[in-house]
Amino acid sequence: MRLQTKLILIICSLLALVIVSLGGIFYYITTSVFEDQIGNRALKVAETIALMPEIRRAFHESNPSEIIQPIVETIREKIDAEYIVVGNREGIRYSHPVTDRIGKEMVGGDNGPVLEGQSIISKAIGSLGPSLRGKAPVYDESGYVIGIVSVGFLTEDIDHFNDIYQERVELITLIVLAVGITGSVLIARSVRKSIHGLEPEEIGALYTEKQAILESIHEGIIAVNHKGIVTLANRYALQLLQLPENASIAGKHIEEVIPNTRLHEVVRTGKAEVDREMMIGDLEVVVNRVPIIDMNSQVTGAVSSFRSKSELYRLAEELSQVKRFADALRAQTHEFSNKLYVISGLIQLESYQEAVELISRESDVHQNLVQFIMREIPDPMIGGLLIGKYNHAQELKLNFEIDHESSFRDIPEQVDRNLLVTIIGNLIDNAMEAVLACEGKPEKHVKLFMTDLGEDLIIECEDNGIGIPEEMTSIVFEKGYSTKPGEHRGIGLALVLHAVGKLNGYITFHRNTIGGTIFTVAIPKQSDLGKRGTASDRSMPNTDR
Repeated sequence: MRLQTKLILIICSLLALVIVSLGGIFYYITTSVFEDQIGNRALKVAETIALMPEIRRAFHESNPSEIIQPIVETIREKIDAEYIVVGNREGIRYSHPVTDRIGKEMVGGDNGPVLEGQSIISKAIGSLGPSLRGKAPVYDESGYVIGIVSVGFLTEDIDHFNDIYQERVELITLIVLAVGITGSVLIARSVRKSIHGLEPEEIGALYTEKQAILESIHEGIIAVNHKGIVTLANRYALQLLQLPENASIAGKHIEEVIPNTRLHEVVRTGKAEVDREMMIGDLEVVVNRVPIIDMNSQVTGAVSSFRSKSELYRLAEELSQVKRFADALRAQTHEFSNKLYVISGLIQLESYQEAVELISRESDVHQNLVQFIMREIPDPMIGGLLIGKYNHAQELKLNFEIDHESSFRDIPEQVDRNLLVTIIGNLIDNAMEAVLACEGKPEKHVKLFMTDLGEDLIIECEDNGIGIPEEMTSIVFEKGYSTKPGEHRGIGLALVLHAVGKLNGYITFHRNTIGGTIFTVAIPKQSDLGKRGTASDRSMPNTDR
């Protein structure tokens, strides 16, 4: 059964039970009060008549009915009673609405208590039928009971009035029940709309799926309501906040958890904030903040997703390495394809000597480069990177030179090779792009020098490109900055700065004599030496080579 149908049936059943019960109780109370009022009314009239001097004196007359009958009939007509009967101690009537019954014995059999001096209200079957009556004794001057006054209303007339009340109660009950049914239908529809037409089983499944999704996402997720109270936080968020895995921050104000957050601003303005950087304790994170908007376009809260910036850099570094390896393989394939075409042409032209010389020359160049790298730069990751960059430079028709006095053999084990590859690769890429952007120079030159002499690892990359404008030196390492046109640029130097910082080194740059730029990186061999560097335009003395 659908949720909407269940709600309608449950609400209607409860309303029907409550309304019918209240209607029955109201009817019972109304009829009881009405009968009590009629009985008390009859009794008061009977007691009043019994105290009338004319009635008491008439009992001593020879024909009491001549005096009593006109008096009580006048009273009966005014109070709209069915009958008023006055009788003596023997129950002989002195008055009756039907005059033929005067002088006859009273009917009902309930005169005993009255003759003993009690005033009573009773139900009995009289000569006119079942009735509700009030009876009072008539006393003489000495206080002796000499007669009885009985005032009665037919039960049939009382039931007629009760039926009128019953009809009114039933009508009101039906109206209230109809209003309740209409309201239950509207409530059920509103509930269905507020839960987007989903059934409880579907909501339960969605909740389970949401929890699984939140825990599978490798990002911290925190949600707040419009008051800034935390309503949700996944396990990874607790990890980034350095809280225990079983801790709960739900119900706390977001400022208690993250003091410098801007989630309340997102709730206030309703505007999303994307890729914002902030500090959580000593951890640098990248944050996205998105408002939660309901069906009425009202902001009811906000959700924040955040991830450690170091992890993003690590992913960027891995992607950068993959791209570099792919470029190196592509360049090498392209370059050797061209050489093979040349050799094939020379053989077809029967220029065997020239073919042999070309093969020998290319073999010597690559052999010398490979031997130099294997001897002076034995690390396979760095050596493979440099060979790939050399092949890529050949494809781009620019001169890439590795200084022959370079030596990078003494690299401590604690220095992360991946970070070194990131630094060297991005510096070379940046230099190549700089010289390619400088179309006016006939020779495009990139030179790399690396040395491990002393207490630092020194990496120096020089180009004869367009250089860095003086006014841009303060932002050259910012993400998104680039002197080259186009999208998705300005990432390489930001990655270099981040990698240098993680290795506790520093980086500087300055213009060279031919207009290009020299970038110099110094990385301490011992982890406790050196300080995390930042970009600046201060120059570093050229290494004496």
